[in-house]
Amino acid sequence: MQDNRRLKRKVRNSYVISTVSIALVLFLLGSVGYLILNALSATDRMKESMAVYVMLEDDLRAGQKDSLQVRLLAQEGVREAVFVSKEAAAEDFKAYVGSDFESFLDENPLPDSYELKLDARNADRETVAKLEQELLTWPEVDEVVYQRNVLEQIGQNINKFNLILLFFGGTLLVIAIILLNNTIRVTIFSKRYIISTMKLVGATRWFIMKPFLGSSILQGIYAALIAGVMFLGMIVGLNEGLPEIRFIADHLLLAWILLAMLAGGIIISLLFTAFAVNKFVRMQTNSIYFY
Repeated sequence: MQDNRRLKRKVRNSYVISTVSIALVLFLLGSVGYLILNALSATDRMKESMAVYVMLEDDLRAGQKDSLQVRLLAQEGVREAVFVSKEAAAEDFKAYVGSDFESFLDENPLPDSYELKLDARNADRETVAKLEQELLTWPEVDEVVYQRNVLEQIGQNINKFNLILLFFGGTLLVIAIILLNNTIRVTIFSKRYIISTMKLVGATRWFIMKPFLGSSILQGIYAALIAGVMFLGMIVGLNEGLPEIRFIADHLLLAWILLAMLAGGIIISLLFTAFAVNKFVRMQTNSIYFY
């Protein structure tokens, strides 16, 4: 009787340990995925905040400026085109340098311009250079100005950062799969006598595997629920602890991540349990006690 209680306690403990292990893996994978999405979102915001200034020729009529704005908005990747008059540009420059340069020069040398904002997908060096070449062929355009070095650095640094995150996520996934495989195999190992008994009374392979697979599905759901609570707690903590960083708070996206964690928990638990149970079912009865 005491041996039966000890065996049940071991089985229950191994089940809890494997469930917690799956939950931790799901939480880590979900967190890495969330960080990658935030990195991509931050990259897009950084690219969209970069401005391309189109300096206009002097003495353009109002109709020409309006027509030019329509043509600018029609260019691929241009999200916004805001007209900046030479007077407004002069006021901004005065505020920036802290002095009245017009009184010193007796004129305003700054031209009228358009400030362009690009879509994140088109805010790369090649696309912006192609846009610059196109705009310089227009007779109304005198010069195209943007921060070339910053644009190049953004692309290079973001690519490196994303590669590091992807490498880290891939490495974590491989390690997690190995650990979970061993953990679930140990859980099934604790039930090897039950499997052997069912084989001795003539139970089919599917009959033996069915209750284990059903239990594994519930285990995946429990693990996903635990991981989901931890994941949401992490998001709340990040938003409260680092309010200056704009973390993704899209409810639909977060719901997809939670659903992915649920599906991942069920699939991981189901597959590894199926492999482990199948191994013991195929094993000879006299060998199962010495495994």
